[in-house]
Amino acid sequence: MSSVAKVIEIIASSETSFEDAVSNGIVKASESIKDITSAWVQDQSVKVKDGKVTKYRVVLKVTFVVK
Repeated sequence: MSSVAKVIEIIASSETSFEDAVSNGIVKASESIKDITSAWVQDQSVKVKDGKVTKYRVVLKVTFVVK
């Protein structure tokens, strides 16, 4: 049996860590996208204010099966 997958790009953030930003992105994407099979971090960045990191951001490529 063959299958078709689609890859989308999302941006997610967290005030805690990159790992938390990834988790937030997958949890939120899972609310509207079913059958997510994988994701990878394409890019990551931080927002800085007064010399302190205030937000962690990740660009995720999310793969899911098209039915």
